[in-house]
Amino acid sequence: MGNRLSKIYTRTGDDGSTGLGDGSRVAKDSLRVEAYGSVDETNSCIGTILAQTTLPPGVRRCLTDVQHDLFDLGGELCIPGHRIIAAAHVERLEHELDTLNDSLPPLKEFILPGGGAAAAACHVARSVCRRAERRCWTLAGAESVAPEALQYLNRLSDLLFVIARVLARAAQGSEVFWRRGPS
Repeated sequence: MGNRLSKIYTRTGDDGSTGLGDGSRVAKDSLRVEAYGSVDETNSCIGTILAQTTLPPGVRRCLTDVQHDLFDLGGELCIPGHRIIAAAHVERLEHELDTLNDSLPPLKEFILPGGGAAAAACHVARSVCRRAERRCWTLAGAESVAPEALQYLNRLSDLLFVIARVLARAAQGSEVFWRRGPS
């Protein structure tokens, strides 16, 4: 484990730069900082879901595991060339996806974000996760990003969509379906 933070402010970022995990300094709006910052936002959104008191135990466990993975992924992105997320992480998400999706009826229509507080928070996390994935792809266009990191975020957004469906059905009995407006 690296150094623990005993002093929160350092003043070193007052010039618009920030330190990466390897000790190098980059602009706070660099592609790399945007990528791991969006992963951090995704993790915070998942924390909002976990703050709900009525989550099924399996969902709570799954999302807690995801939070740990996202912290690792942020660390991976913060240290150029470092790798933590592996194929096994992606496979675990796929297993969770398959297990949760098997209990749901086939989706024949688009659904709207909502369906109760936990489901709505899950939709926010899903959309933030999609942004994190886009930021990581932008970074991958300029620097090396492990393919498993990109795959992980792609599967995670799918998993969050399925969990939102599970939570909406638990809260309301069904999802909110989109209907075409008047032409």
